[in-house]
Amino acid sequence: MDTNRVLNTATKAGKIMLENGGETYRVEETMIRISLALGVKSIDVYATPTVIILSAKDQNNRNHSTLQRTYGISFNLDKISQINHLSRSIEMKHLNIDDFEKEIDIIEHKKGYSNTLTTVASSLAAGFFTLLFNGNIKDFFCALLIGAIIKTTTIFLSKFSVYGFFINLVGGMEAAGIALFLYKINLCSHYDKSIIGSIMLLVPGLSITNAIRDTINGDLVSSVTRTMEAIFTAVAIAVGTGMMFKIWFGLFGGIHL
Repeated sequence: MDTNRVLNTATKAGKIMLENGGETYRVEETMIRISLALGVKSIDVYATPTVIILSAKDQNNRNHSTLQRTYGISFNLDKISQINHLSRSIEMKHLNIDDFEKEIDIIEHKKGYSNTLTTVASSLAAGFFTLLFNGNIKDFFCALLIGAIIKTTTIFLSKFSVYGFFINLVGGMEAAGIALFLYKINLCSHYDKSIIGSIMLLVPGLSITNAIRDTINGDLVSSVTRTMEAIFTAVAIAVGTGMMFKIWFGLFGGIHL
């Protein structure tokens, strides 16, 4: 058994999970399960949203370690589920290191949903969130448009590796600006409902959930990191929306039909 190869494979699996929104405790548990199943004698794992550190002993009681830096987060829960399932089925399927590496590569390069589908889904989500916040049918269709524009902008800016803070800031500005414009030309009944429904697309729900779960599991470094990430995202949305209201008031003196 090549212990370093096992550690690198486990690290790759953990990296994929972290970069797709996995909780820290789940990442560590999965990496430990993979390493032990592939023959490592004992292993310690330390994972945060930005780095993974593994230390293990082989059958000859020699120490091996590896470190992996992670970059950015995109949310694909399907990849997390597949790796988690794969780690639990190693013994059942009698997978060796070669088979496992092939499975990991397949999961890593698996394409997500198309931009068209995610844009349509985001548009519908914004619309139905608006109805959830007591908007009417006019507000619903306004939110459909705003949601599609926000998602299209997000996809476009992500291609240029723009920081998430600025993407959320622009999204907040778009939500407020378009809703106010549609309200002014009488295509929107309640601009506030359309804005709230639209910016729900930007709210970091998964980051907040993971922060809470990491706190409960005692992963304080990860929980603080994710909490700060969620706070900065919320600040970006608020700043973007507030800036657009300020600009609108400066140009038109208020909100009126």
